[in-house]
Amino acid sequence: MTLCAVLPFLNFLAISLSESSAVALGQVGFWPRRVTLQSYAFVLQKLELAQAFGVSVAKVLVGVPLNMLLTLLIAYPLSKSKEEFPARNVYVWFFIVTMIFSGGLVPWFLIISKLGMIDSFWALVIPSAVPVYNVVILVNFFKGIPKGIEEAATIDGATHWQILWRIFVPLSSAALASTILFCVVNHWNSWFEGMMLMNRPSKYPLQTYLQTFVVGRNTQLMSSEAMRNVGIVSERTARAAQMFVATVPVLMIYPFMQKYFTTGVTLGGVKE
Repeated sequence: MTLCAVLPFLNFLAISLSESSAVALGQVGFWPRRVTLQSYAFVLQKLELAQAFGVSVAKVLVGVPLNMLLTLLIAYPLSKSKEEFPARNVYVWFFIVTMIFSGGLVPWFLIISKLGMIDSFWALVIPSAVPVYNVVILVNFFKGIPKGIEEAATIDGATHWQILWRIFVPLSSAALASTILFCVVNHWNSWFEGMMLMNRPSKYPLQTYLQTFVVGRNTQLMSSEAMRNVGIVSERTARAAQMFVATVPVLMIYPFMQKYFTTGVTLGGVKE
């Protein structure tokens, strides 16, 4: 299984570091041939890339805390029994249905348009503010916290707000780390919202910019120098370079959260 994930990754790395002629002749496997950085220079040469990178960083810095705040506030009451929270099943079905069934692209676009968020940064953050899958993980994790701890805190006069932030959150570090990683990856990799909701390329997040600039080869986003270099870099080498430019930030974050990842997903997926 590890090889199934690593070998394609090495192949794309080798392609991104090879000359386009070697790639076109099928000479590149897992080791680059005639090493060159032309593909990376082609992808990284525009100032707009730095702007798109900044939009993606801002999207992560704003979107992830918003995701986690709303996820915690929803997961805590849903982790209670029906006796403690009589309307629990109604809300559970409400969220499950929205996770399984989509409202459709046109209604989604019309709602965002009516809210005045077209070509706004908030259109990249608000529509995905509540990741229901993360809510499910935290609900199941919260159910695993011993009931006696909450009862002792209640006897000592703690409110639900205090129980959530002083007991549940500190005891759920593994699940929180996993859901934070999910949120970071989701915000960093999303490109569709930028394509549909942003009218100006200057407001594109990184993935949307790279999708338009490299995959779509949109000449409106290319300088005259880049136009002269289009023939030097093949589409395959440019795509490979695009993948690594977009993947490196997440690869830098994952090792620091790996020790929490497996534990959080495993415990959050077990329902008592």
